[in-house]
Amino acid sequence: MTGIKTTGEKKLMFFSGRAHPELAEEVAHQLGVGVVPTKAFDFANGEIYVRYQESARGADCFLIQSHTAPINKWIMEQLIMIDALKRASARSITVIVPFYGYARQDKKHRGREPISARLIADMMKTAGADRLLTVDLHTDQIQGFFDGPVDHLFALPLLADYVGRKVEREKLTVVSPDAGRVRVADRWCDRLGAPLAIVHKRRDKDVANQVTVHEVVGEVKGRVCVLVDDMIDTGGTICAAADALFAHGAEDVIVTATHGVLSGPAADRLKNSRVSEFVFTNTLPTPGELSGDLDKISVLSIAPTIASAVREVFEDGSVTSLFDEQ
Repeated sequence: MTGIKTTGEKKLMFFSGRAHPELAEEVAHQLGVGVVPTKAFDFANGEIYVRYQESARGADCFLIQSHTAPINKWIMEQLIMIDALKRASARSITVIVPFYGYARQDKKHRGREPISARLIADMMKTAGADRLLTVDLHTDQIQGFFDGPVDHLFALPLLADYVGRKVEREKLTVVSPDAGRVRVADRWCDRLGAPLAIVHKRRDKDVANQVTVHEVVGEVKGRVCVLVDDMIDTGGTICAAADALFAHGAEDVIVTATHGVLSGPAADRLKNSRVSEFVFTNTLPTPGELSGDLDKISVLSIAPTIASAVREVFEDGSVTSLFDEQ
């Protein structure tokens, strides 16, 4: 006989960066494990130091970090944490990225532009990641940027079921804020049994976050419209789309998005909007200026979805089975 046999069982270890510890604790609670104690701090010049307080040798390691502001710092911290796990002889490293940074830079719109979403995937792979688990990518093609398995989770069931419980289905119209979201909005229609409308917009290619809304395609007069998007950053696109719906006779507008980036003027735009409710998941922490004084923001927890996917990956199950009903 050659070699040595072991009788040890697989071991799951759950790690978290410092970007969004509340979500990490929720996911860990759902899994019934603790977050591995980690020593992490910044040196005076901004360099990041990380050391795990427990051995990760031979373990299946799951590392969660959401790319919130300051986004470049947290991406760098995640890369360093992946490298630390690789050098600690982890059996496998699954990187959980609830919000994938630079996802909007997924292709070249004009000459001499980068494809930064691909660069992020390349860096994670180089650092030592074996698998990527993420929620509602800006475009599906980003899955192909990572050289390894990608588990793409969806917040649609969570968000759609919440809206379906609040609004009479007969009065509901699902609205895509632009042509790029039509496919996702169509899935909402199938789940809620509602008609579809589209807001046609044109973006100024030379001015960031500048949008001109042109027209609404579909019947929205007297209807409760639910605008569906993957993320809301400064709020300009979605608030302009809501204004267009009201101008076309909509009775009410609810906005849903997986990722509430909510940067820059978003707080003022959301407060001053006629939208009755903004519904997000907690893939990103809610900015401090909005967390306490804006009663029309609702935040749903994505932790059970992420935890279920982690369990399926660890037990060699099927992540797809979690969304088969779609």
